[in-house]
Amino acid sequence: MKKTITAKSGSFFYRLILLGVGLFLTAPMFAQKKQKDLYDMDHIIEVKITFAESRWDAVLDSLKQMGNSHRLDAEVSVDGTLYKGVGVRYKGNSSYFNVRKEASTKLPFNIEFNHKIKDQRLPGGYETLKLSNVFRDPSFLREVLGYEIAGRYMPSPRANFAKVYVNDTYLGLYNCTESVDEDFLEKYYLPHEGDEEGALVKCDPDWHGRTIESCPQGDKASLMYLGPDSTCYQYLYEMKSDEGWDDLIELTRVLNKEPENLDKILNVDQALWMLAFNNVTVSLDSYTGRLCHNYYLYRDSFGLFHPILWDMNLCFGGFRYTGLGRPLSNEAMEEMSMFIHYKEQNEKRPLITTLLSNDLYRKIYVAHVKTIYEDYLQDSVYLQRAKEIMKMIAPYVQEDENKLYAYEDFQKNLYETTRVDDTNIIGLVELMAGRTTYLKDHPLIQKEQPQISDVKHEVSNNASTISARVEGAQQVWLYYRTQKKSPFQRLEMNNSSGYTGDNAESIYAVSLDKSDVLEYYLVAEGDKAASLSPARAAFEFYKVE
Repeated sequence: MKKTITAKSGSFFYRLILLGVGLFLTAPMFAQKKQKDLYDMDHIIEVKITFAESRWDAVLDSLKQMGNSHRLDAEVSVDGTLYKGVGVRYKGNSSYFNVRKEASTKLPFNIEFNHKIKDQRLPGGYETLKLSNVFRDPSFLREVLGYEIAGRYMPSPRANFAKVYVNDTYLGLYNCTESVDEDFLEKYYLPHEGDEEGALVKCDPDWHGRTIESCPQGDKASLMYLGPDSTCYQYLYEMKSDEGWDDLIELTRVLNKEPENLDKILNVDQALWMLAFNNVTVSLDSYTGRLCHNYYLYRDSFGLFHPILWDMNLCFGGFRYTGLGRPLSNEAMEEMSMFIHYKEQNEKRPLITTLLSNDLYRKIYVAHVKTIYEDYLQDSVYLQRAKEIMKMIAPYVQEDENKLYAYEDFQKNLYETTRVDDTNIIGLVELMAGRTTYLKDHPLIQKEQPQISDVKHEVSNNASTISARVEGAQQVWLYYRTQKKSPFQRLEMNNSSGYTGDNAESIYAVSLDKSDVLEYYLVAEGDKAASLSPARAAFEFYKVE
């Protein structure tokens, strides 16, 4: 799908000039195409699980203690279609163990549809349903809203809601989240069907694992370099692919020892988007927080690692610990530094400190923060969307007799702090109103960015010339690639006027062989700020046709 948009760089849209072969602002096809499928937000899935085993819950508890490789056979109906030979297990850590301790029946499920029948799939090709019990989120909003916002800027699982029954007994309304699996990776990262898949790492420590005395001391899944011995990493990360420990060790070594080569092994832009999202939404049950987990790393066929967000139920301030001391108060979360861990030079968060120590990457990070702020906070778009979701699910929450928190907490927690499980869960509006003020007043958000306009490309004599009018930049970079889903390469653009500085306006251009450019975006770098065109690059980009 092609999309043309007219506006000024730095605002919500961009001015595009269509030339002979056309200039199109393009998000990946999978991001733009509106499909009616399992994870559409206006679709509340009906899941009916039937076990032959009458003591199914006790069996699932026993299997949970044995690890994640054991499942109980079941038949499962999804939206009226029956699937046989399905495998079911409980999932989760706190959402399982804490809730089970309270003797609640609303426990989280992982349902595998190709457990016994290899090619059995749900509509859309999905193999797995991951059903979460909305633990520590009285609002019911954090998971679905968090994933929806993240999905504007980077490959992200989608999430919606499901009504779940077991043996004809209604358990309640669950979150249903897309699995980071073979189909997800193929959709976003594999250029050709059948391409060999790379290493997939779930960055979640074994919380019951023991440290190894001969290994350097790490800090959860923080990407600290712990030497060449893979056993030093195996209790901190879960390898989901058949192999990949050497790949992971190589990433940690380059991140910590050779940062000048980081862009050769890591999708830097996607990492910056992940860190920006975590910061803006105060998502601390993540790499940014004390537990330093809840993300995946996938190495594609080009050798590049991509970070993928995971587990959003404590997004929007549901977890208060940064790993830098006491838990944050409401006010401290509202005003949490845009440069947390970087300003402390926290060696236990090298993904943050290494990336933000690079001047260009730090400016791009700030630009990403500003884009999320302008898209969702500045005009309270997040609140409008939250209200829409809340209105849709309210009747289902009300009839859920097994919900972990009272219906009054659901009504209240969108706006204000609710106390549950001896914990204060800040209201989304309470948090984000303060967060909006903090970001609006931040000197780097107020700093005027370089302005990019009149982005063009021309094809003639087997060459592609890409140009743009840029005001207030010292350097302008072209990021381009020659095939879909391949890494973007960086090339400095030439300033035809020779003028630079905050008030200078110039035409920047660069020419390459026609075959060398398929998709591209621009980064204009000023003294203190940078801007991207399109603003949501590299998830959105221009396409040469």
